[in-house]
Amino acid sequence: MTDNIDVAFGTLEERAIAMHAGVPLDRICVRDFTKEVEIGAFQAERDRVQRIRFNVVLEVAHSAAADFDDVDQVLSYDAITEAIEAQLAVERLNLLETLAERIADSILVHPRAVQVFIRIEKLDRIPGTLGVDIVRSKGAAQTEVHSDNDVDPLVVFMPNLVLYGAGLSAWLDAIATHARPVVICLEAVKGQGLTTGAPLADQHIGLLSIEQNAWMLAAKDPRCVVVNNRTELDWAMKNGQLSVWAPTKIVMDAVDKPLAGPSDPLALTQWFANAFFTDQVTVLEGFDGAAATDRLLLVGTPAEL
Repeated sequence: MTDNIDVAFGTLEERAIAMHAGVPLDRICVRDFTKEVEIGAFQAERDRVQRIRFNVVLEVAHSAAADFDDVDQVLSYDAITEAIEAQLAVERLNLLETLAERIADSILVHPRAVQVFIRIEKLDRIPGTLGVDIVRSKGAAQTEVHSDNDVDPLVVFMPNLVLYGAGLSAWLDAIATHARPVVICLEAVKGQGLTTGAPLADQHIGLLSIEQNAWMLAAKDPRCVVVNNRTELDWAMKNGQLSVWAPTKIVMDAVDKPLAGPSDPLALTQWFANAFFTDQVTVLEGFDGAAATDRLLLVGTPAEL
């Protein structure tokens, strides 16, 4: 038991050695790589950064790089640090476990990568550290890079004048038969206008008001399905659903948060489209503030969709 505890709380190199049977593999290590990150499931961890420390040991297949002093045959340390940086830039996460899994997947894509040990620790939550260790080996999922960005949806902005108007059914019929998957974005509920004077609280209230409209649309037509995260959205688009964007989670978890808020729903929709899919937003007829720009396609009737 003592030996097991020593390994559990030892360095990742010690754990790698203890777990490996047979001839040891070469190991590439990044130690004490520290970043300031907004991460965590608690409200106290939102809208503030904390120090996160990364330690990574990557076991790699043997190469002749050392014999020829050839940098092109070496899996660079940058492969580790760039994987960390790339995953931190995707979105705000609640769990260290999720971050560790995504980093592991990114690293194991490399042809020479065999097994990776990752330790991520929060340095500012308690007097000591809080963290997670994972060990992942290359599997079929890491043999090639798959991208979810190959889906090209029609991003539609539906104003309240359409949502609550007599032409809603005609619009939804036109949208449902479109060749591309569709994501519908909405305004906040008209006339609520609740404000507290606290920007963060007001942003949450405004986003939740948009989500009220999302559920209203879903109640009006069973073809419309409310989605609030990227994974669910990707699945919905690939399976022919009419997706209705509930924006709170994606907006609040974004690394590069939108400059526009719920009070400017068209600009918020444009940010969403730019961040994930396309420069083009289709604005349905009836939006009071729908001024044409180079990146907006204004549609007059369902037949023109």
